Amino acid sequence: MTQLQTPADMIIKWANERPDDVYLKQIINRQFVNYTYASVADKAQRLVTAFQQLGIQPGERIALISKNCAEWFICDLAMMLGGYVSVPIFPTAGADTIAHCVDHSDAALIIIGKLDSPTAVNEVITSHATIPTIALSYPGTPTCQYQFDDLIEQYSPTTACRTHHDTDLMSIVYTSGTSGMPKGAMLTYGAFVWSSQKIIEHIGLKSNDRLFSYLPLAHITERVYIFGSSIMSGLQVAFPESLDTFIDDVKMHRPTIFVSVPRLWTLFRQRIQDKLPQAKLKILLKIPFISTLIKRKLAQGLGLDQARVLGCGSAPVSAGLLSWYESIGLNITEAWGMTESFAYSTLNHPYRSDKIGTVGNAGPGIELKIAADKEILVRSKGLFSGYYNNPQATQESFDNDGWLYTGDIGSLDNDGYLTIQGRKKDTFKTAKGKFVSPVPIEKRLMDLGHFEMVCLIGSGMTAPILLAVAHNYAQFDQSRYEKKLQTIIKKINTELESHQKIKGVLMIKEPWSIENGILTPTLKIKRHVLEQHYATIDDTWNNNHIIKWQ
Repeated sequence: MTQLQTPADMIIKWANERPDDVYLKQIINRQFVNYTYASVADKAQRLVTAFQQLGIQPGERIALISKNCAEWFICDLAMMLGGYVSVPIFPTAGADTIAHCVDHSDAALIIIGKLDSPTAVNEVITSHATIPTIALSYPGTPTCQYQFDDLIEQYSPTTACRTHHDTDLMSIVYTSGTSGMPKGAMLTYGAFVWSSQKIIEHIGLKSNDRLFSYLPLAHITERVYIFGSSIMSGLQVAFPESLDTFIDDVKMHRPTIFVSVPRLWTLFRQRIQDKLPQAKLKILLKIPFISTLIKRKLAQGLGLDQARVLGCGSAPVSAGLLSWYESIGLNITEAWGMTESFAYSTLNHPYRSDKIGTVGNAGPGIELKIAADKEILVRSKGLFSGYYNNPQATQESFDNDGWLYTGDIGSLDNDGYLTIQGRKKDTFKTAKGKFVSPVPIEKRLMDLGHFEMVCLIGSGMTAPILLAVAHNYAQFDQSRYEKKLQTIIKKINTELESHQKIKGVLMIKEPWSIENGILTPTLKIKRHVLEQHYATIDDTWNNNHIIKWQ
C-alpha cells in the first residue's frame, strides 16, 4: 500500500512552513475571526487528545452535524490526525435522516455546531443518550455533554499524526436522498487526495486564490472543491455568518473562486432583475462604456468582482441562465459529478461559450463512455469504494471492468463534451405507453419563463403536467403572468413530440423547500415525493384550463 500526503499531513506541513499565515476566516458579529495554520493545527491536535480521553478508538466513526464554519474544518482535520472516520450529516436534515446516519454508521461520538434550528438534532441526541456529544460554540447549539472550547483548553496537543494509505477509509458520506433514505458512500484517502489534486491542476489554482465555503460541507462538492483544494494547496477560506448576511459576507471576502448551485444563481439573477429590469439592462449593455460600468457594478454587488472562476453544479441548470450571466460578464463553469465520483467528472473549463448546455468534458484522469441504454459510465482513480454495510448496492454500482454506473443518461458530442438528459429513474411512461425525459423539457422551460422551480410529472397520465413555482415578485400580476405562461406552454409544445406535450400547469402556492421535504439539503427536487403527492392530479384535471392555481 502507498503512503499518502493527506490533509492531516498538509495541515502539519503548513503549520511548520507558514505558521502565521491566515488559513480560515470566520465572520462573527460582522468581523473576521482569523485562524492561522498554526492555530488550526494546534486546535485539531488538542481535539485528537480529547477524543482519546473520551475513549474513542481509531477507526470508530464520529458524526459531525453543523453548518459551515472554521471549526468544521478543524474537526475534520482532527479526525484524520487521530485516525477516525468522519460521518458528516446535513445540518438541515430531519430527525429520521440524522438518526439513520448515526445508527447506520455506528457513530461513537456526535459533534454539533451551527444550526438554523436545533429541533431535529435535539430529538436525536435525546433518543441516543448513550452517545457522547460535543457542542461547537455558536448561539442556539443544543446542550451537549462537552463544549468544544473547553476541550481545546483542557487538553494538550497530540504529537502523533496517523499514517494513511490509499485504501484507508476516510469518511462515510451519505447521499442527499433524492429517492429515499440516503446510502453511506465510503470515501478513501487515496481517492479524496487524487480528486482534490486533479481539481487544483484542472482549475489552475494559484497561491493567492481565496475560497468561500457556504454550500453544505456534508456534501461531496464542497468537501472536495473547497476543503480538499484549500488544504492540499494552502489557500485561504472564509465562512459566512448567516444566510441573512450572505451577500455582504461574500463582499467582505471577495473570493477569487466561487462555486454555487442553480437555485442560488437563479435567486441572484432575480435579485438583480428586481432592481434593474431585463429590458433596461439589455439597452444599457448595448452601450460600450455604460456596459463595462454596469458589468463591474453587478459583479461588485454580488461580491464577485475579483472572481476569476465561477462554478455551478449539483443539479440541472438551464442554458438560458448561464447565457444571461455571460451577458453581464460572469462566465459560469458548469460541472458534473456525484458523491460516488467525488464530484469530479466533467468541467466546462477553460470556459467555452459554445459549450453552454453541456456539463463540460472529462477532466484529466477521467474516462467517460455512454452505454447502449444511454447511461453514462465513469472510470477513474477518484471513485468511492462502495456503500457502507450494503454489499449488494456496491456490487450493482460497478461493472466487471471497474466502470461506475452513474444513473444519469446523456450523450457525448464530437469534442467529448457531455450533455445530461436526466436521471435514468426520472424518465416516466405516460398512459400512451411512451417514455418522457423530463429534465431537458424543464431546462427549456426555465429558459423561456420566469419560474423559481419546475417539475414535470406524468407517470401513467394521459399527458405530462407541469408543477411550477413562480418568482416572488414584489408587485406580482397574476393575470399578466398567466398570459405569458400560456404563450410559453404553446411555444414549447410546438417543439415537443405529441406524447411529450404539456397538458397543463399547476402553479404551486407554497414554495418547495428543505423544510417541507421537497428539496434535498443540496437543493435538488425530490421528484418522487411530488409524483406521489400529485399522483391523481390527471384524474380531476379540467382540459379546458391550461393553468390552475393552488
